[in-house]
Amino acid sequence: MTRRDLPNLITALRILLVAPFAWALLNGVYGFALFLFALAGASDGLDGYLARHYGWHSALGAVLDPLADKLLLVTAYLALGALTFVPVTLVVAVLARDVIIVAGAGAYRLWFGHLEVAPSLISKLNTALQVALAVVAIASYGLDWLPAWSADVLVAAVFASTLLSGAHYVVIWSVRAWRESGRKAP
Repeated sequence: MTRRDLPNLITALRILLVAPFAWALLNGVYGFALFLFALAGASDGLDGYLARHYGWHSALGAVLDPLADKLLLVTAYLALGALTFVPVTLVVAVLARDVIIVAGAGAYRLWFGHLEVAPSLISKLNTALQVALAVVAIASYGLDWLPAWSADVLVAAVFASTLLSGAHYVVIWSVRAWRESGRKAP
């Protein structure tokens, strides 16, 4: 292992934090769950900084990093939904958006080949809101130090941004697929 592998090691450790995070959240150890969630977030920032600053990018890291992020957020939302900290309809919307994006990307790659995916501005906003809601939900319901209305506002914002982001990806990639199919037509 070299220093160049450090971002991937940090990402792998972030993946390993998911199980203890889920356990802590589901067992009411909210302070520890919040700490692990924050630690995972900090590790995401650190591995990204190292990869960008030193040019330590890798094909493995390009797959592992977003996988680690999605694994943590999906786990958070499944647990928060199970604990009724967030509505089940929101959990379904968040999961459905991710499934639609992954299925669409897979179909595009299968039919047209190379696929370069860059997160859109609305997608980045959606992710930031999802993270904020997870933190606020754990803190307000678990630790009782934030007003409950803050979670309600964020639930509405996450729901709206999830729908907008999902629709945006469907439209953008449908248009690209339509244009690509026109180029490949005889």
